[in-house]
Amino acid sequence: MRILHVITSLDTGGAERLMVDLLPKLIEKGNQVELLLFNGLMTPFRKELEQYGVSVYELFHSARKGRASGVYNPLNILRLRKYLREYDIIHTHNTACQLFVPIAKCLSGSSVKLVTTEHSSTSRRRAIRWLRPFDKWVYRRYEKIVCIGDSTLNGLVSYLGRDCNACVIYNGVDTARFVRPIKDISHQSQYLVTMVAGFRFEKDHETVIKAFKHLPDNYFLQFVGDGARLPQMKSLSKELGVESRVAFLGKRMDVPDVLEKSDVVVLSSHWEGLSLSSIEGMASGRPFVASDVDGLRDVVSGAGVLFPHGDDKALAESIQQLCENPSYYTEVAQACQSRAKEYDISVMADKYDQLYKELMLKK
Repeated sequence: MRILHVITSLDTGGAERLMVDLLPKLIEKGNQVELLLFNGLMTPFRKELEQYGVSVYELFHSARKGRASGVYNPLNILRLRKYLREYDIIHTHNTACQLFVPIAKCLSGSSVKLVTTEHSSTSRRRAIRWLRPFDKWVYRRYEKIVCIGDSTLNGLVSYLGRDCNACVIYNGVDTARFVRPIKDISHQSQYLVTMVAGFRFEKDHETVIKAFKHLPDNYFLQFVGDGARLPQMKSLSKELGVESRVAFLGKRMDVPDVLEKSDVVVLSSHWEGLSLSSIEGMASGRPFVASDVDGLRDVVSGAGVLFPHGDDKALAESIQQLCENPSYYTEVAQACQSRAKEYDISVMADKYDQLYKELMLKK
């Protein structure tokens, strides 16, 4: 099969990391798989994917002058048309790609089969009522809508209705990159907590920073990621007087090594689709603590530790209980690592490959 995945860019993020891990696995299954970027800016993820031998194309390059750019530029619809006749299946990710590819198909008259992945259980678009008829038209252009988790499917059904052509394929991670031996903390006097997440509005960095008001001075926190809300979080850590114990590491390409040096991995969110960073954290041999919200609850429950959404005191208590009880620490870390194996990238690749084959059998 000739398959083209389409995504806005290969900047850091869960969907972007997914491309790097998933596409080589699909190629190993005998498919011709390539990637189209709206914004072809060179990034570490793009370099990594090209090193695997995956062909990467671009609609525009934001660093080039003299060419209209921007992921929502209507010219992208015209730029897309030449790709529609070269593939059996086009698989879109992110909103701009999800919107523009069906329009381009209608304009070109192509018979290519369309698949899209819904990466979040909600979006700001869904709150805009007048957009719903257009969104329904867009979604109906897809042979299959893949939801990355149960909460994502429930959110989509609530928005579109039960007749939407959706299924669930859980996101996967190359867990072998993250697996480390369970850490022995019985003789430690200091503890390092890590959260890996972009500083976006769906992430709840505030609660993690506030939790450190309730933790002793031998507990330290580090954030991996970048984003618009980073300055606000730096200001909050100063305001609460914990800035000396909070480090902001920015974007990192060595996340497995960062997690290995950590004692506890945390993800505090307002909601998730199915977080890849949660699976990575659970695979790392460290206990994983997460907010009890859609998209995290299903993955973490029964393995890691869940705390009530936005409850900084409960989060602090969970962290301290883990670090001050080595047997409990080991028990949770082992359970997390076992759970992460259920979300290995190879499982996801098998299910995508089967979906593509089923679609090709349909007239």
